[in-house]
Amino acid sequence: MTAFFNQFKIGLLPLYVLLAILTGSVTLVSCSKDDELEIQNDFPFEVQVMPVPKDVSNGQTVEIRMTIKRSGNYSNTQYFIRYFQFDGQGTLRYYNEPAYIPNDLYPLPTEQFRLYYTSTSTVSQSFDVWISDSFGNEKKLNFQFNSSD
Repeated sequence: MTAFFNQFKIGLLPLYVLLAILTGSVTLVSCSKDDELEIQNDFPFEVQVMPVPKDVSNGQTVEIRMTIKRSGNYSNTQYFIRYFQFDGQGTLRYYNEPAYIPNDLYPLPTEQFRLYYTSTSTVSQSFDVWISDSFGNEKKLNFQFNSSD
């Protein structure tokens, strides 16, 4: 009877060797990948703007409420704002801070904020606001006010 089992073991030896070679090959191939862990920190974003009046008179201040909505969360992302007025005249400021200078880049300390546009013109006014992040993503918003004077 032991002779039968010894003959059975010898008959399975090539199968065991083949199984060992196959297992070793799969292990080496799966471990040889040079994939590094990718950490995503560049998330696109959208800017939501509450409705604003269509008409503004000379000297009137309009509040513009904005919220930055990110598609992901990376705590070290910084946001910036700049604007350019191409029709009419007015000033844009963040809360009670000094008025922004057109085309200068200013940091935004929060993702939910209010801008205040004060008209200094009796004609229609238009300006663009760019919100950008520290990774180069940028959103352009256009504002147009008709003169109510």
